[in-house]
This record gives sequence, structure tokens and C-alpha cells, in this order.
Amino acid sequence: MPNLDEDLARRLTGLRRARNWPLEELAEKTGISRATLSRIERGDTSPTTSALGRLASAFGLSMAELFGAASGTAERHIPKEAQAVWEDPETGFIRRALTPAASGYRGAVIEGLLPAGATISYAVPPIPDLEHHLVLLSGTLRVALGSDFHDLSPGDALRFRLNTPNSYRATGDEAARYILTVITP
Repeated sequence: MPNLDEDLARRLTGLRRARNWPLEELAEKTGISRATLSRIERGDTSPTTSALGRLASAFGLSMAELFGAASGTAERHIPKEAQAVWEDPETGFIRRALTPAASGYRGAVIEGLLPAGATISYAVPPIPDLEHHLVLLSGTLRVALGSDFHDLSPGDALRFRLNTPNSYRATGDEAARYILTVITP
């Protein structure tokens, strides 16, 4: 399996350089310190979910596109051992790219595993009207879409177009495991 942190570091550096942005400009656009951005780009530290959300927004990419582009996979068949797995160092959230974003496809499917009591939040959607279809497999999950809250139990599904700040919280005593399909407009 590829080293996703190294791939992300190269991808983020390439995206910034392609726009001719110095680290200071990216820091201003994301609210992430220049020092932290430098450590992320060198691969010295893994970005948090929150930082990745701000970076995706600055670059105008969905999170799935940010990860999919880093994985480089556009295959039809993606064996489990080839699926990129990333863990948020802050919350323990685990993200597996089941079908990563790839050229010629508008959708991507991820599996999320959010530890009990943990929350991941995104201050801004990276792309307006980004379509989401979430199915909770186990645990309980509270999804906040702006000021609207949705409490999900296993088997529940939630679909929405993302246009507001959003967060996901595993509310029970066990981790929340879900499948999320993201479709770029």
C-alpha cells in the first residue's frame, strides 16, 4: 500500500506550486500556520481532518479529489490492499478510499471509522453543492449540516448537498462506521 502521507505531501506541494503561491499565501488562505504547512509538505507531520478540509477548500477540490489525486489510482478493480488508508492524528478518525476520485469519474466512495466520542468538523465546504450519500453501518452518528442536526442509527442513510459548515460526531459508546459516496457537481 502506498504511503498516503508522503503522497499527500507531494500532492499539496504540487498544488501550491502550480498556483505560484508561497507558503505565506497558502497560510493566509487556510488559516494554517506557515510552519505547519511546511512540516506537512515535508512529510514531517500528517495533516488533521480540519487542516485537510481547509486545504481542499483553498485549492477548490473535494476531499475525495484531494485524496484520490494523491493515490493516483484510476483502476476499475481496487483490491483492499491497494485502498489508501489515512488516520487523523488528532481524532483517530480512519478514512479508507474504497473507490478514490479519479479522472473520468465524478464520484468516490470512502469508508469512515470515527472513534466513540470523536468529532470531525469542516468550517467550509470545499466545493458548492458537493453531493453526499452516507450510510451508517455501526455505532451512532450525529451529522451537523449548518444548524441542522441528523442523528443516525445503523442502517440509516442521509443524503445532502454540502453548502454549509459540517461535522460528524460518534455519539455512542462505540465507533461510528459508515460508507460515504461523494459526487462532484
